[in-house]
Amino acid sequence: MIDIENLRLTIEGKEVLKGIDLHLMPGDTYGLLGPNGAGKSTTIFAILGLRPYASGRVSVLGGDPAQNAVSLRRSVGVMPEKAGFYEWMTAPDYLRWYGRLYDFAYTGKNVVKMLERVGLGAEVRRPIGTYSRGMKQRLAVARALTSQPQLLILDEPTNGLDPKGRREIHDLLVEFAADGNAGVLLCTHLLDDVDRLCNRIGIIDNGSTRLEGSLGDLLAEQGDAQRYRLRLETAPDITNVPAGVAIAGREGGWWRVQVQGAPSGGPSALWPELWRRGWKILEIRSEASSLEELYMSHTDQDKPHTQEAA
Repeated sequence: MIDIENLRLTIEGKEVLKGIDLHLMPGDTYGLLGPNGAGKSTTIFAILGLRPYASGRVSVLGGDPAQNAVSLRRSVGVMPEKAGFYEWMTAPDYLRWYGRLYDFAYTGKNVVKMLERVGLGAEVRRPIGTYSRGMKQRLAVARALTSQPQLLILDEPTNGLDPKGRREIHDLLVEFAADGNAGVLLCTHLLDDVDRLCNRIGIIDNGSTRLEGSLGDLLAEQGDAQRYRLRLETAPDITNVPAGVAIAGREGGWWRVQVQGAPSGGPSALWPELWRRGWKILEIRSEASSLEELYMSHTDQDKPHTQEAA
């Protein structure tokens, strides 16, 4: 769905991207990671055909985004980090208006269903200008899904959300990618989101890809146990856990677990298995996990970074 090789891009005479590789297949949820200014947003602009690139190869849904901008907009849903709205509109009116940009006939029933999916079903009569930041984040996710895209690109989708809101958005993204035909590119600073959702990652720093691959394989190469805190709805059966999972303790409603080695598909494949075994997981937090160590080992916070395009 996205095939990028050695992408190089210059802005106002300065080389911003110096060698980006990114490969996303149908069914992937891909975590794009990197420090502020590393080149993540500029990479997304190139994927959408909004920035001409100097060299390399960029293919999105089988074509060059610079030459297929119109068809691409109909097939790719995008949630930017800073999403603007017409704040005097209500959310249903806004989604119907936005849907018309894609020649997508959004009925009142469709709109209400979409807003309920992102947790805004009770807020349909309020002007968007009265929404909190977290509510606008939810509306931005709904907007990205309006065109029923094949590819979903999300920049910091859970910023401003409480744990319940984060879980609802997580569940929505899992559902979106579940049939194996669609793909998600998730740009985030929250490693917990990556742990839960992503099966592939790319780490970029100073305009270059430092590491890319299957999250499960990359974590397995680390060799160390991954540590998590899980907040559960009820006490679990601690004798019924998959191989490689050890209970490390309990603090109130939180349970500490260690995962030795990475399951096939990465940590995101473990949580459904625990759920099937009766672990009613409400929230997941990584504790100095191998993913954090992997990230830190491939980024250098001390050296200067490129300035990402606005």
